[in-house]
Amino acid sequence: MPSPLQIGLLVFPRVTQLDLTGPVQVFSSLPGARVHLVWKRIEPVPSDSVLTLTPTITFADCPQLDVICVPGGFGTDELIDDEDVLDFLRRQGVAAKYITSVCTGSLVLGAAGLLRGYRATTHWSAIEALALFGATPTRTRVCVDRNRITGGGVTAGIDFALTLVSMLVDRTTAEAIQLRLEYDPAPPFNSGSPETAPPEVLALMKERIAPAQARRIEAVKRAAARLT
Repeated sequence: MPSPLQIGLLVFPRVTQLDLTGPVQVFSSLPGARVHLVWKRIEPVPSDSVLTLTPTITFADCPQLDVICVPGGFGTDELIDDEDVLDFLRRQGVAAKYITSVCTGSLVLGAAGLLRGYRATTHWSAIEALALFGATPTRTRVCVDRNRITGGGVTAGIDFALTLVSMLVDRTTAEAIQLRLEYDPAPPFNSGSPETAPPEVLALMKERIAPAQARRIEAVKRAAARLT
């Protein structure tokens, strides 16, 4: 009897819950997969919204994963300086079949030294930071480069997870999960990327996120300096 696929997603304070729960919903529909929510301790973890999330396994007890996934969120600014997290990712990355992320989770992979020489994507507001970790920034919804699979911002986590299922199993299985979830996007507005958003909306968002961007790039520079 084949061993079940072991899929682990990092949970951490101020994670963007949809970065996590979108892929979790997809992976939980995959027959024979065991999905783990991994953190340092088994205790409730606050997301960046009203939702609180509970890890299912600790770093110490986590089995060798076939898939390791780091979601994004404001909390990644702290994770790129967290040696416990980075060491866990490096250890898992040695034997994991796929090393993956959603949104700014790719910056954490970068801080662990796991994206050097790979193409990768992330949220549009953080895409330039990837180059500091030796990655090639790639503006796409899902970026596949060998066994590194990175998703763009937030909602791209569903696309990422379906893409990965098609690679782990087959396209029919991925399409069946998509149908089960009725994942058939028809957004009410065409404002989902900097390329399509009205100029005034883009300007508004850039103004709002500027302080967080400045803090993030400083954290990324510190983490990148440690790698060299």
